[in-house]
Amino acid sequence: MEIRGETADDIPCIRLLLAEAFPSCAEAGLVDRLREDDSGVFSLVAVSGGQLAGHVMLSRMVRPGGALGLAPVAVAAALRRQGIAAALIREGLSRATVEGWASVFVFGDPDYYNRFGFTALLAEGFASPYAGPHLMAVALCADGLAQRAGELCYPPAFAALG
Repeated sequence: MEIRGETADDIPCIRLLLAEAFPSCAEAGLVDRLREDDSGVFSLVAVSGGQLAGHVMLSRMVRPGGALGLAPVAVAAALRRQGIAAALIREGLSRATVEGWASVFVFGDPDYYNRFGFTALLAEGFASPYAGPHLMAVALCADGLAQRAGELCYPPAFAALG
């Protein structure tokens, strides 16, 4: 399996993958809007046997500065439970660390995201409509979340998700 940045040729396949992975096309629209407004920082694909196997997007948060939001992540139905999502998330976090990003936020299942270092404790001081045990963060450097309070603001594209 190869993990790489998306190309223009991948975009239609990413849309199909996201439409298959989620109950509506909202996430596919989200990724399109993040691309359009230049909020997407890392859009990574996993390719296996010449086919798109998975996708993850990390986008620039409005607040706090230096933070990314991880969403969405999807894997083709026939290839789930093979570590593809985990590999995409690890690669995204690795690239974000290398490029000097301070932190990453995610809204998801704590039992899943804790394995990557995400914790609700780092996110609990931030005011957000997503606040609660499923909102988590990971610091990518020693002072990545030195100020652990304030407003948490995702890119405007997320507003369409409701």
